[in-house]
Amino acid sequence: MIVLLLIGLGLIFGSFVNAFVWRLKEQKNWVSERSECPHCHHVLAPKDLIPVISWLLLRGKCRYCGKPIPDSPLTELAVPLLFVASYFFWPMELAGQGLFSFVLWLVCIVGFVVLAVYDLRWFLLPDKVVFPLIGLAFFQVLAIALVYEGSARPLAGAAAGVLTISGLFYALYHLSKGAWIGFGDVKLGIVLGILAGGAVEGLLLLFVASVLGMIVSLPLVFTGKAHRRSHVPFGPFLIMALIVVQLFGPNIIDWYTGTLFLG
Repeated sequence: MIVLLLIGLGLIFGSFVNAFVWRLKEQKNWVSERSECPHCHHVLAPKDLIPVISWLLLRGKCRYCGKPIPDSPLTELAVPLLFVASYFFWPMELAGQGLFSFVLWLVCIVGFVVLAVYDLRWFLLPDKVVFPLIGLAFFQVLAIALVYEGSARPLAGAAAGVLTISGLFYALYHLSKGAWIGFGDVKLGIVLGILAGGAVEGLLLLFVASVLGMIVSLPLVFTGKAHRRSHVPFGPFLIMALIVVQLFGPNIIDWYTGTLFLG
């Protein structure tokens, strides 16, 4: 039942992500304004907004003008997939602190998918999404420190994570005057650092993001679809790396330190 609930919620929020991204780009009110076709501006009916199914039935085209729908069903599928994966691989017991963190993590996933889609399309990480995520992440670590653990350890870990990730990004941004990395990544690094929860986790996140970036970028360079000066948004790789660290970080770190110790 929990898995079905997460799939249902994920599909709903995945559809929300598609609509929210375009409304954010067009600076429209995402609460009061109805969804519409970006080509003919016809207001979409409820039957046009069924996650994944509507896209498949319409074959990716607008019902009213026949032009391609820019939204991707992959976004609508990504959110439930991440919801379910987080449930199965959540590193804490789903009770007390673990349940509290899990619920907030699901909210963060929606925001992270918004950022990933926006960055892939327009090479920008909008402050209207990044800043609320910073606030949510800080609220989580503060609540854990005050309510669940009664110590400053979570706050210290978050600070170390922020210094490791965002601090490094700021140094790169300052040294290159914005040529190597955008300031949006610096701000995103604050969220990543807080949720990573420590310097070691922050370094692991940067390593995983770099590996993912190489896996995607090198084939594009070798096939001529990109070159060394091509701009590739780093935000989606950072977000994917955070998901890896959040779900598997403790196991990866334990495996690495155990291997290093045995060596």
